[in-house]
Amino acid sequence: MEIKVSIVVPVYNAEEYLEKCLEPLVNQTLREIEIICVDDGSKDSSGEIIDRYQNNYPDKVRAFHKKNGGEWSARTYGLKKARGEYVGFIDNDDVPEITWAEKLYTAAKKNNADIAFCGYDRIDLDTGKVVATEMTQYGIMNKEVDFNDDFIVYANPSLWNKIYKLNKVKNIEFLPFRGCNDTLFLIHSYMYGVKKLTFIPDVLYHYSLRSSSQIHNMNMQDIENLKKYLLVTKENAIKQGIYEEFKYCLDEMAFLHLGISWMYMVSYNKTVKMRKLMKDVTKYLDEEFPTWRKSKFFKISHCFPKGIKFIAIWGVHLLYKMKIPIIYILSYRFLVDKLHIDIKW
Repeated sequence: MEIKVSIVVPVYNAEEYLEKCLEPLVNQTLREIEIICVDDGSKDSSGEIIDRYQNNYPDKVRAFHKKNGGEWSARTYGLKKARGEYVGFIDNDDVPEITWAEKLYTAAKKNNADIAFCGYDRIDLDTGKVVATEMTQYGIMNKEVDFNDDFIVYANPSLWNKIYKLNKVKNIEFLPFRGCNDTLFLIHSYMYGVKKLTFIPDVLYHYSLRSSSQIHNMNMQDIENLKKYLLVTKENAIKQGIYEEFKYCLDEMAFLHLGISWMYMVSYNKTVKMRKLMKDVTKYLDEEFPTWRKSKFFKISHCFPKGIKFIAIWGVHLLYKMKIPIIYILSYRFLVDKLHIDIKW
């Protein structure tokens, strides 16, 4: 059987949720699939569960077991085992629709796309309520990857709401640290030859939102890891010979993730001295991603026509240039913690 979509599921201590994830996968309306379950050294019955699914669905499920190395290593392991025309990634505690693979594959083939995106929602794991619905705003749309257009910086990077053409990403490895791995994987796919994107608004994935998310436990090591692997991304762009045309998007991405998103998350860690950290981050950006200060992507003429989110980004960028970025943290924390208003960066 020709495999159209390989589905990689990294598994670790997921016995409580795993079957809810695997049931819609083995019942996908697209029949020509393989489900690659990678047990990353689980200490519960997760390994036994995926073995049982392999026995019950030998034509669909492939179960693998490895020593614990982190989610990133399980994803890389599964990617190397993939045999499909396209590959996608599912988290072991989330629930895809049974039409997830078929609708994404149909869209990808119809538009000859290297990546197909779909909508998804975020479900509070404790209450079962939908917290947010995302990636439906584009409708049905095709987009070419263009390094002069920062659309690619804002295209949702989550792994599980898309499928990738396997021959474009087969040799990419997930980086060995938590957080931002999905973003760096997507950025590397652009660097390694992904050219055409297609979007469908269908909500095909239900992401489980838990209170123990990274926003509540980020530390300085996470910041150092991100800084390190942003440099790896830069080095790979240089090796690919695309750095000069790619650097403006890359520098914008470094500022958005390190200067905005991760500074906000780490601010909840009471051991971190935010003023000093933000000063250090500004120095790092100046030295390693120097176009961030005068980037055309942060100019008024670029940001204001695009709406409130981009206006907010322009404002944070201005605060950094004025050497008072701490005002961003204080203001954003007030909006989120006191007024319960959140801006999705």
